[in-house]
Order: sequence, then C-alpha cells, then structure tokens
Amino acid sequence: MKRAIQRVLFVCGHNRLRSPTAEQLFGARPDLEVASAGLKNDADHVLGAELVAWAELIFVMEKSQRAKLQQRFRAQLKGKRVVCLDIPDDYDYMDPALVRLLEARVPRHL
Repeated sequence: MKRAIQRVLFVCGHNRLRSPTAEQLFGARPDLEVASAGLKNDADHVLGAELVAWAELIFVMEKSQRAKLQQRFRAQLKGKRVVCLDIPDDYDYMDPALVRLLEARVPRHL
C-alpha cells in the first residue's frame, strides 16, 4: 500500500536561514509536502494559523519557539507532533554544517 504524503512544516524566527534551508533540503522528497515560516512579525513568511492547521508534523529550531507556537496556536496544534531540533541561530542559509545537522536530526521523526 502506498504511504500518504506527509505535510511537514519547519519553523524558525525570521524564516530566512534555518527553516528555508530545511524546506529546501527536504522539499525534494516525494513522500513529503514541505513548507517553512517564521514566528517573528518581520519574518519573510510569517507563520499563520492556516499553515499550522495544514501541517501534520511541525519542526521548530529552538525550545523557545515551541513555547511561542503553543501559546499562539494552541487550538490548531491539537493532535499534532511538534519536534524541537535544538539548532541555534548560528548558521547561514544552506550552510554545510546546518545541512549536516538537519540531515542527522530530521529523518528519524518522519
């Protein structure tokens, strides 16, 4: 039986470095639909309730982001898995070290 496509959301602060890197990295997988957004008001793509509701699995980069996500979107998070990757904001977009961290930490949750 063919497995359904999983909807995965990557969240960071500004949606400029970490979450877009993760979206780029995992977006090519045929078994995933991937999106990314940021929690800050000046994020490139600001996270909204509709996107949270869309996602089946949500990855945040830091514990503080998980807390903000739960405060803002409690209703939309019911029944969703939220995984904290513990990746600090120390990397540039597509930084090889960031790519290695994402490749090491994300697949075990998919």
